[in-house]
Amino acid sequence: MQSKVNLENSSDKTNSKHTNKLSSIESDLRYAIERNQLELYYQPKIYAKTNQMIGAEALIRWNHPKWGIISPNEFIPLAESTGLINEIGKWVKHTACTQIKAWHEAKLPMIPISINLSATRFLERDLITNIVQTLKETNLEAQYLEIEITESSLLENEEVVFSILDDLRNLGIKIALDDFGTGYSSLSYLNRFKGKIDILKIDRSFINDLSNSHEEDSNFIVNMIIQLSHQLKMSVIAEGVETIEQLNLLQKYNCNTIQGYLFSKPLPATEFAKLLKKDRLEPLENSI
Repeated sequence: MQSKVNLENSSDKTNSKHTNKLSSIESDLRYAIERNQLELYYQPKIYAKTNQMIGAEALIRWNHPKWGIISPNEFIPLAESTGLINEIGKWVKHTACTQIKAWHEAKLPMIPISINLSATRFLERDLITNIVQTLKETNLEAQYLEIEITESSLLENEEVVFSILDDLRNLGIKIALDDFGTGYSSLSYLNRFKGKIDILKIDRSFINDLSNSHEEDSNFIVNMIIQLSHQLKMSVIAEGVETIEQLNLLQKYNCNTIQGYLFSKPLPATEFAKLLKKDRLEPLENSI
């Protein structure tokens, strides 16, 4: 009986700690930007044929003074529900553009950096105006900024979505469809966005199952997505690549770009700058 009571007490304490953390995150999020607690990490995108870095994705992290590094999976939903997502989105754009320009001024190679836009932010009326203003303020050419959106962004007013996509591409900004295969989309659905979407990112859940020895259905699906995307003039990024076997299969299927721990985890700007100095990146051993 005593052990049962101890277990219940332990569970209560764990639940209480989780509740306290959520409450703290929600109340502190409003001040995270002004207190300089948010930071961008960068994960390289590697050209599959040569192992050269051809871009990177900017990923937000929150370094909370009490709870440490908080995953965006924890605080982004709160940001969306509290209306803070637009403010955070503006911070991400400005910080990424400023960092790209700083690397250029440090004589490091210029590569495009992609940022993620929520469906809410993507459909905001001031999106294009804000992007143009950010590029002007940071004196950055539009070709070095890429936008990643999820399928949910494309499911609203199609006419408005098409107009936004056209405006972005007219600025010289490439558009990537992120997490493909996890939402409502079908392969035929892609055809409606031919000429509107530049890049398709295959979700890591498909990449996890790639293997020479089993899960042939997953191999077939990944290969089919890549081939169809190429026919629609879209480049393909495989995200979540962690093994040499996955890399070899993706190269065999003519996947354009690789992103994942096999080459690098997301890094702070100072560490990422060291990768920019390299001609090519080698796969890391024991990357998982």
